[in-house]
Parts: sequence; structure tokens; C-alpha cells
Amino acid sequence: MKTIIMKRRGAGTLLVLSLTTAGTAAALAGEPPTTAETSQTSTAAQSGTMEGMNHSQVGESQTGQSQLDNSQTEHAGMGHSPMDHANAQPVQGAKPALQQGMSGMKHSMAGMGQGMKMGPMQGGSPPSDARNPDVYAEGTTFANLPRNAMNDEMPFGRVLLDKFEYAKGDGENGQNLDAEAWYGNDYNKAWFKAEGERRGGHLQSLRTEALWDRAFATFWSTQLGVRHDSGGGDSRNWLAFGVRGLAPYWFDTTATAYWSGGRLAARINVRYELLFTQRLILEPEIESNLYSRSDPARGLGSGLSDLELGLRLRYEIRRQFAPYVGVTWARNFGGTAEYAKARGERTKTTQIVAGIRVWF
Repeated sequence: MKTIIMKRRGAGTLLVLSLTTAGTAAALAGEPPTTAETSQTSTAAQSGTMEGMNHSQVGESQTGQSQLDNSQTEHAGMGHSPMDHANAQPVQGAKPALQQGMSGMKHSMAGMGQGMKMGPMQGGSPPSDARNPDVYAEGTTFANLPRNAMNDEMPFGRVLLDKFEYAKGDGENGQNLDAEAWYGNDYNKAWFKAEGERRGGHLQSLRTEALWDRAFATFWSTQLGVRHDSGGGDSRNWLAFGVRGLAPYWFDTTATAYWSGGRLAARINVRYELLFTQRLILEPEIESNLYSRSDPARGLGSGLSDLELGLRLRYEIRRQFAPYVGVTWARNFGGTAEYAKARGERTKTTQIVAGIRVWF
């Protein structure tokens, strides 16, 4: 009998400890149990204990039945609704708190995303002076630091005797000259050109130009200056404006317009270098002249005046010295051809040429 009583008292004690633990969990979850829940829990514990004490007074003959009833009573006490409410409410109270915390985190992250902005260098146009070499010089010029001059500001020069040749064919023989020289830096140069023909011991034509060359793109520059024509009639002076550079596929191109006393003229020259080896080079060339008005004093007609095609093969013994041989074909058109016929000259010639190309 004592053993049964001790077991029943231990069960009641275990029930009280369980309810106390549930209340502690509810307090830790942030929602302490209400007064009604506490009173219900205490009443259930007392009733369970009293029911155990009443069953303990039953006789020994009813021991087995008492134990069965006591077991059912203990299970009923353990599954009583106050016990369930005590366990369930902290979990239900924790969910809104967790959701509110997550919601706050989301709003915080959204605010951080809205506050983060791309810097000015992450996109958009660069500053207008991004490529200005003097923007960080703080007023210092190259005149004050002569030994720190960049190579693109240092002056260089070159003299090129592109064609110095002897020509013979179609009953004519003579000499041709095409030379140029320049001095300056990569952006600005003083440029001089001379091109002429001599036939039968007489100067047939000579064109000289003095130009200012100004780079405006990677492979292109403008040329502005004056031109002087002499030989073969009255002299003429022109204002010159043109462009010079490398066209796509490496065509060396020069196109110049001229003006003189109401007359307009244009000249275009295109050449290309075809390398068979590093020293053996074939150079085709085309050149043409146009005039807006006739000039009888120089034997020039309006429109397309002349066209010349050349093909020269040179061998560069050194880069600065190269002998060559070639062939040229030239023809006059329109009024220029009429003036040539009146002087007893050919309007179409084919000649063999041989000469040297030198630069230094």
C-alpha cells in the first residue's frame, strides 16, 4: 500500500513540475501565461492529487482496479486542456514575433538597396578633360621642364625624295621630281611639297606648296597653306586646303582643293604599298587634276584635266635608300587635250621610268 501511495505522490509531483516547466517556456517566449491559465493549472493539479488520494483508500482486494483507475487518471491529467494550452500558446505567440522580425529585416534590406547608388565613374560619359595631358599639370608648362617633354611634343623632321627618275617613251624623254619635307611634332607640322616634269631640256611644269599640317584623327590631318605653279606658261598662286592620311586598307590618300582669283581646282593622289618581302615593294599610284575654269595661258581646260597611273617596283637596300623601275601611263582630257594638240604634243603617253627613292 505504501508503495502505491509513493507512486501516486511521485506522479502528482511530476505533473506539477511539467506545468511549471511549460509556464517557464511561455515566459521565455515573451508571452507570460495569464492569470486564468495559472489558476486552471493549479486546480487541475490539486484535483489530480485528491483523486489519487481517494483511490489510495480502496481496499487491498481492489488494488488492481485502483492501479488501473489511477493510471487512467494520470493520463487524463497529463492530457488535460490547460496542459495543452500552456504548451501551444508560446509557439503561437512566437510565430508573429518571428514574422515581425523577418519583416523588419526585409524593410531594412530594402532601405539599404534604395540607399545604395552607383558612383559617377560607374557609368555615363567621362569628364571633358579626361584625355587632356595638362589637366594635372597645375599650370606647369613644358617650357619650365624641358627635360620632361613627352615624345609626342618633341619636334622631328624628314626630307623625302620620293621620285627622282628618268622617263622615256613615245618619242619623249625627260626627268620627273616628287619631293616633300616636314618638321614638327605629332600634332602640328610645317609641310613643303614640290612636283615637276622636265621634257626635252625644258621645265614643263612645277608645283610647290607650303602647308600647315594639323592632326585631327588617328590617321588623318588637315593641310592648309599656299600653292605656286610655274613652268609651261604664266605663274599662278593658289590658296590650298586639303586632307591627308591613311584610308581603310592602308591607302595613302591626299585630297586638296585650291582657289585662285575665282578659279577652283582639285587634286587627288592615292597610292598603296604591296610588300612581296620586307625589302621588295610594289607601289601602284593614281593621280588626277580638275579645274573649274579654263586657263589658256597654262594650257589647261575646265573639268577633268589629266589622269596618270603609275606602277613602280623598288628594292630597299636600306630603308633610306631604294632604287626602282616602273611604268607610267598618262592622258589629257577635254580642253587640256585640245591645247596639247594645238602645241603639237601627245595627249596620251606611256613611259618607262627608273630612279631612286631617298629619305633622311
